[in-house]
Amino acid sequence: MHSILEVLSDPNLRWILMGCMLLGLSSGVIGCFAYLRKQSLMGDALAHAALPGVCIAFMVTGSKAIFGFLVGAVVAGAAATLAIGFITRYTRIKQDAAIAATLSVFFGFGIMLLTEIQHSGKGNQSGLDKFLFGQAATMVATDIYTMAIISILLISVCALLFKEFKLISFDPGFAKGLGYPVPLLEQGIMLLIVIAVVVGIQAVGVVLMAALLITPAVSARYWTENLGIMVILAGGGGALSGAAGTLLSTMGNNLPTGPICVLSATALFMVSIVFAPRRGLLSKLLTRLAVRRQVVLESSTGTGTRKEETA
Repeated sequence: MHSILEVLSDPNLRWILMGCMLLGLSSGVIGCFAYLRKQSLMGDALAHAALPGVCIAFMVTGSKAIFGFLVGAVVAGAAATLAIGFITRYTRIKQDAAIAATLSVFFGFGIMLLTEIQHSGKGNQSGLDKFLFGQAATMVATDIYTMAIISILLISVCALLFKEFKLISFDPGFAKGLGYPVPLLEQGIMLLIVIAVVVGIQAVGVVLMAALLITPAVSARYWTENLGIMVILAGGGGALSGAAGTLLSTMGNNLPTGPICVLSATALFMVSIVFAPRRGLLSKLLTRLAVRRQVVLESSTGTGTRKEETA
């Protein structure tokens, strides 16, 4: 407890804590819709596709401002989405193969651009490679303000379009029959995922960002059948993972904050697997034991009754 109070007394660590919690909150909310639409791998593809957009934005602007990275990553994410749609629609390649191919191409192009930037001799390119795996310690107050605004925007859009997102997640054909612009809504979800990825690459990095998008959503799914409650649980679990990762990383020597946040989310996932009330392993085990006990009891009762009838 004393160590936690020391951490919270440091203004810089408070900013990092707030940033990671906001990141986990917004990622958990957006990740629910990607998970329900069976597009978990799409989040990974968009996270990796953001890297060349970030590099190009830096090469054009010469600045590491998060807003410039946002624009570049959105353009790269949109290009990746269009490429996946084109491959799936006009070839015999399945969506999973199209996603894997697009992910590899965009990420490889991003690594090439990153290497070129590092050998360009620009004075302000230092630390740009940290966007691969994240470095939350580099976040400052202006980054947190930007993350707060974007997180509030993401959550507000999800709240306003909750009914539409829910409908296209479970039955896009029925939504289309009702007159909803399903392709536009689907692209809107993709855009939200890209924005969430850009917000998180500084803290978690493009490699691990997909885990923070999907893991809280999968964990929340174990606890409820209601989408609204699932979104709340996923956002809360993501925020808790961000807080736990920040606090744990400050208590050790040279522990990276982003990966610890992902491991904290994984720990919550493991707890959900075991202790969830209906889907958890413990609940299923207790149910099986109760059924087995009931069968044995009924069998013994039936045997006793037949003996009495025979006598």
